[in-house]
Formats: sequence, C-alpha cells, structure tokens
Amino acid sequence: MAKTIAILNQKGGVGKTTSAVNLAACIGAEGKKTLLIDIDPQGNSTSGFGVDKRKTEVSSYEVLTGVKTAKEGIIHTDFKNVDIIASNMNLAGAELEIIDRKNRESLLKTAIAPIWSDYEYIFLDCPPSLGLITLNALSCADTFLVPIQCEYYALEGLSQLMATVRQIKRLYNPYIDLEGVLLTMYDGRLNLTQQVVEEVKKFFPKKVYKTTIPRNVRLSEAPSYGQPIIYFDKSSKGALAYTELAKEFLEKQNP
Repeated sequence: MAKTIAILNQKGGVGKTTSAVNLAACIGAEGKKTLLIDIDPQGNSTSGFGVDKRKTEVSSYEVLTGVKTAKEGIIHTDFKNVDIIASNMNLAGAELEIIDRKNRESLLKTAIAPIWSDYEYIFLDCPPSLGLITLNALSCADTFLVPIQCEYYALEGLSQLMATVRQIKRLYNPYIDLEGVLLTMYDGRLNLTQQVVEEVKKFFPKKVYKTTIPRNVRLSEAPSYGQPIIYFDKSSKGALAYTELAKEFLEKQNP
C-alpha cells in the first residue's frame, strides 16, 4: 500500500516543484516504486520528467474529473522506478467543474485508490494555492511536506496553511500529519538564512529536515532538459542534496 505525500506551499517560487521532481526521482533511484501525480495546472513537474504536456492524452484533469481512470493516466518515465500522471492547463478549469459535485473534496482519493497497491510512494505536486485541488490532495494524503525558501517572507502564509490543514484534519482526513519541512535556496553564509532557519525550527519543532537544498545553477538548468538533477548532473550540489534528502526521508519511514 503506497504512502501518499502532498508537497505544497501556497506561496510560489519556494522550490516546490523542484523538490517534487527530484525527491521522487531520488526515491525511485533508491529502488522504491514511485508515482508522481502532477496536480498543478502549470505542469512543471510533467516537463521536469521530460513528458510533453501538450501531447498528453490522459492528464490529472481527466483523472480528477472521472473521465479516465488513474491507471489510464500513468506514464512510465525514462527514469528508474518513476511513473507520472501528467498535468496541463486543462486542470485550471477543474475547480469550477467539480465545485457542485458530491464529495468534491475526495474525488482524487477515489480516483487513485485502485492504484495504491502498485506503488510504495505517491507524491502529489500541488498548485501554489489552497483551493479545491489542494483540498483534494490533503484529503487523500497520509502526510504533507512543505518546502520553505530561506528568505525574509518564508513564514508568511504558513499559519494560514496550517489552519487549513487543521480544518481538513477535522472535517475530511483525521490521519493527515506533517511529513517534514524542507529548507530550499539555502546559503549558510548569510545571517538572514540562519535567522530563517531558527524561526522555522521554532514554528515546526522536530519536523525540519537536516538536509537543506542549496541555490544551484545546475538545479535550475535540469528542467529545461527534462531530467531530474541526479540524471542531469549527478555530481552537482543539487544532486547530492536531493540524494541526501531521499535517504533522510526513507530513514524516517522506518525509524
């Protein structure tokens, strides 16, 4: 039975998709059968695995709205042990389509239930908002992982995110828990970075990953080649950081 992890932060530009793509790739490289479901209409996770979102016949839009099954949406990538359900701009209108549906918050859970036993880990790359699609992700996830950029406004909006999660826990998914907080765009030379780290640790005691993700040019270049960083440049700082994160993540699964 797969463990399902939603990767989210309603603040854009925090390394959410970069983390979704590279963590999934590194978990796959560790020998774990992994599925990444791209539920961000921008479809950047889809491109990050070299899948052409314009040519995708069955996307997360069709899966979420029930037009197609999750199994029909699965694409086998060129990367070890990683499958993907792609996304494209069709998903942008999905919230309006499903708003009047019965059990609208659990459509994704119902859709992916038949494939849970096919994987060890399922990652959900959420849109940068707390709308109905993110609500669906949190309603079906076991845990959620929050990437936070090491900058002045890092904690802005986090109290809103946690309030939303508490509401979802009360109404729809009593079992959801925080998987961890990941510090991205880390530069240890800056005093500001250290201040942000301390603040985040106060906000999320014992939930901040020891592994941090540095600013890295190769990490920024990899998506344009449609490759996760460990395949694009395995000796880069970004590749080493995500490999380390995957190991830390897996160690926490079997304490």
